[in-house]
Amino acid sequence: MSDPYFEEEHNILRDQIKRFVAREIVPYGEAWEEQGYVPRELLKKMGEMGLFGLMHEEKYGGSGMDIRAATVLAEELAQSTFGGVTVTALVHTNMASPHLALAGSATQKEKYLPGIVEGSKITAVCVTEPGAGSDVAGIRTRAVLDGNEWVINGSKIFITNGVYGDIYFVAAKTDPDAKGSRGISIFIVEKGTPGFTVGRSLKKHGWKSSDTAELFFENVRIPAENLLGEVNKGFYSIMKNFQHERIVLSAMAVSEAQKAIDITVENVKNRKAFDGTLWDKGVIREKMARAQSKVSIARNFVHYVSWLDTQGGDCIKEVSMLKAYACDIANEVMYDCMQFHGGMGFMSESPIERLYRDSRVLPVGGGATEVMYEEVAKRM
Repeated sequence: MSDPYFEEEHNILRDQIKRFVAREIVPYGEAWEEQGYVPRELLKKMGEMGLFGLMHEEKYGGSGMDIRAATVLAEELAQSTFGGVTVTALVHTNMASPHLALAGSATQKEKYLPGIVEGSKITAVCVTEPGAGSDVAGIRTRAVLDGNEWVINGSKIFITNGVYGDIYFVAAKTDPDAKGSRGISIFIVEKGTPGFTVGRSLKKHGWKSSDTAELFFENVRIPAENLLGEVNKGFYSIMKNFQHERIVLSAMAVSEAQKAIDITVENVKNRKAFDGTLWDKGVIREKMARAQSKVSIARNFVHYVSWLDTQGGDCIKEVSMLKAYACDIANEVMYDCMQFHGGMGFMSESPIERLYRDSRVLPVGGGATEVMYEEVAKRM
């Protein structure tokens, strides 16, 4: 059945990514889980396919498509069952580089976007700090203008692509006296800049094939022209980009949940127990049917909100509902799917175990569920 929110170009894109995932990710994902990062060779292949430029302007090598293309990318990458690979790509395409695309000057875009699109330069967005996650206004990293240079001091944590990235979009306070969300700016910091160091590569519960870093900025001097957008207006840029980040994370969550259902249905139809298969038991069938109903509803909402975003109106309420609901449903479904795998579901060699642990971070990253529902409540 055709999806009313997507067009033929999205269907073609979906088929291309599906084949790429089967050929280039699934056979090698286990090795990347062990090494703790996605190899640059894969990212360059994704760039060559045009997957890193889906929403970037054509003059910089992109395709100029909308969030629906990114939704397709998130859904199909998630089918690999390797959440670390998926989030490595999505941070680059829809969480970090859009800051440059949305707020960058023509000179900045000409300098950085071609490499970003082709995959030769990988990006990270640096907002989260030990005392500031969903509460972006609470960041303490400081940037002070000194002549023709900005001097940055502070630290960031839980930064995806932080270890092996090349270009970092760093949020810092530029007006310490400003209240709340005011007085935050975003800066472009390149790897290798003196004073900018990776403190350590963080070990995680899930997303093991994604590199995650703690970063330090000690008197990091960057040219004044590395300010991204307007001074003291960075918070609004971060909030604006959060909308697309939350949509693609929701698409990732729902697609992983669907994959878990597919794997589990196959398992219970073949697993022998009590003189039959588990699928013969009504309690199993009902649980899986309920799971499928919830995931199908969530997927339809993902597609609707993706389309709604393209209409140009304010859809913060809908995006917030989607992010909270989709990620919670994914975790609920993963729990039952792991349960029905029995002891094998607890083994790290099992795709369902990987999906289960990877899904746990989804209600946290990109805006915690509690924060999302607060955004909904504000608009009720």
